[in-house]
Amino acid sequence: MNKFHGTGVALITPFKADGSVDFDGLENLINYLIDGKVDYLVSLGTTGEASTLNKEEKKKIWKFTAEINNGRLPLVAGIGGNDTAALVQEVKDFDTNGYDAILSASPYYNKPTQEGIYQHYKAISEASTLPVILYNVPGRTASNMSAETTCRLAADFENIIGIKEASGNFDQFNQIMRDKPKEFLLISGDDPVAMPMISIGAVGVISVIGNALPAQLSAMIRLCLEGDYTKALPLHLSLIEFTRLMFAEGNPAGTKAALNYLEVCGEEIRLPLVKVSESLRTAIINETKKISS
Repeated sequence: MNKFHGTGVALITPFKADGSVDFDGLENLINYLIDGKVDYLVSLGTTGEASTLNKEEKKKIWKFTAEINNGRLPLVAGIGGNDTAALVQEVKDFDTNGYDAILSASPYYNKPTQEGIYQHYKAISEASTLPVILYNVPGRTASNMSAETTCRLAADFENIIGIKEASGNFDQFNQIMRDKPKEFLLISGDDPVAMPMISIGAVGVISVIGNALPAQLSAMIRLCLEGDYTKALPLHLSLIEFTRLMFAEGNPAGTKAALNYLEVCGEEIRLPLVKVSESLRTAIINETKKISS
């Protein structure tokens, strides 16, 4: 599964002023990221505002993304939810043409036990014809998938190939690295800790800031994977303030503001999320100028 080593980007979904999906903007974004030398793309994760898209919009976005990508990079579909039966049906109905894996977030809101999380992913694994990447993001789901559960799933199901880990818990990362099957992939789910996670064995990142700064981020991740932390460190440090600004008023509003400045796509966003404040937009533009110049 070396195709998921390096920099993956969780694509934003561009919208027009009337709230409809901006497919021209999405095409621009995909080409911009490929030109920026990222390693793979993730369509309709949290950053893609998937929770505000209806079923038909999702299908159109997945199909369009596969067509524009045209096999140039590995492609992952974000398919998650908190109704296991409905999610299993969505996985079975998913058009896998052009896609290499599914990324599925641990169930949100329900706050299942570890056994419930295990059984949820067991059902997804059995329904999916594609490899499955787990996604642990307790800050959004209100429950943590433990290292024990992660490694149990990794050992029990051959098509569960990795985890996007966004718990921020290095004790948990260490335990996964120690106990996981050899080929199972630990992937950083948080931009600021990608570098230290790679130092303990993670294979890369699924990034938010990579939407706006693909060349800069992918260069840093590549150096880390080559073991050249001396060269990687200045790049890592140069992205710290930009990353802070991206999340200051929520994701993906900050990233969309940067992409709008870079003339890749607009910054429209769907409620209940809103655009960044004018003061934050100014700060984002200034930091983007500094890094991208």
